[in-house]
Amino acid sequence: MSDPKAVTAAFWDALYARDWDAVRSFFGPDSIYLDVPTGPGAAARGPDDIVKRLRLGLESLTGYDHGPATVVGDGGIVVTEHTEMWRWPTGETVTLPFVSVQHVDGATITLWKDYWDLGTLVSAAPPDWMDQLTSGDLSWMTDVTGEI
Repeated sequence: MSDPKAVTAAFWDALYARDWDAVRSFFGPDSIYLDVPTGPGAAARGPDDIVKRLRLGLESLTGYDHGPATVVGDGGIVVTEHTEMWRWPTGETVTLPFVSVQHVDGATITLWKDYWDLGTLVSAAPPDWMDQLTSGDLSWMTDVTGEI
């Protein structure tokens, strides 16, 4: 698969299915994932750490769905405007608007940056959710300041 839009579409399918092995396959050892609201000091690099990062926030959700998307591609850069619907086991829900920018080289996503509002997520999450995140496995954290 070498069409960047096709690569990102297949990636989204794997992510929303929470198929971690398939998600891992889209990244190389130098690939970077950055949630822009949390800053470059909390990025993940490489397939294993990117999956650890994703699992930390998503695995405990009882529902995780992808909303309608607008996809724009220019060369190896794909921009996806979409929503994510999160449901926690305790009943809280949130719909998060996202813009995702992915740099694709062949079948590999080399850089993935997510733009979303941290306040929207935190205000909807269960009261102890942030504590659960910060007490989880943070071995994936890497600082990419100045690299992207």
